Amino acid sequence: MVTKGQFLERPTLIPVGREVMEGTAHRGVKRPPLLVLAPRPEEGGGMDHVIAAELAWAAATAGFPTLRFNYRGVGGSQGSRGTGEELIQDAEAAMRVLLENAQSASLAVASLHGGAQVAMALQARHPAVGGLCLVAPADVELVELTRLDRSLLVVVGEEDKRLSRAALAAAVGEAPRGELEVIDDAGPNFHRNLSQVGRFLAAWLKRLSGE
Repeated sequence: MVTKGQFLERPTLIPVGREVMEGTAHRGVKRPPLLVLAPRPEEGGGMDHVIAAELAWAAATAGFPTLRFNYRGVGGSQGSRGTGEELIQDAEAAMRVLLENAQSASLAVASLHGGAQVAMALQARHPAVGGLCLVAPADVELVELTRLDRSLLVVVGEEDKRLSRAALAAAVGEAPRGELEVIDDAGPNFHRNLSQVGRFLAAWLKRLSGE
């Protein structure tokens, strides 16, 4: 029995072509729903990544539907591991499932590390993506952030040196709706102060929803 306020994600199957990916979803009454993109397979990423779990928990407990999934070839997802366009196709398939299940016309996307590449491509192709949250982004062209016309939240650890902090701050500041949050005493995997990432995400989702 699930008690009121308990966090319980449900297994979800996501068809992509002739194959099926595994995911976990949580219902919610608020909008937009949140799609969580794990780090790319070559980064060793999967939906059980501790940051992915934190983002899903923070969004769900704030009342927003969530979906996180394993790319093809990762965990229990069928198929072979892909790169580039194949990862975008996987994310598109998950997006369709989330929008249908939530009965929503739009969604927010949160990505981890190199998943930022997939998130950027997804929003470029689909107007339904109303906002992006890039957590510890890697391998992104900062100039692309300046061109985003949708809500953008970037969360990085103070000790994460993979992107120039000054250049990142300048790019996010140039984006019309960009916000940058720096977590003190934390690196790219947030072994410290992980809960702050979830709090920033939940507050951002509430702003997107008009709360």
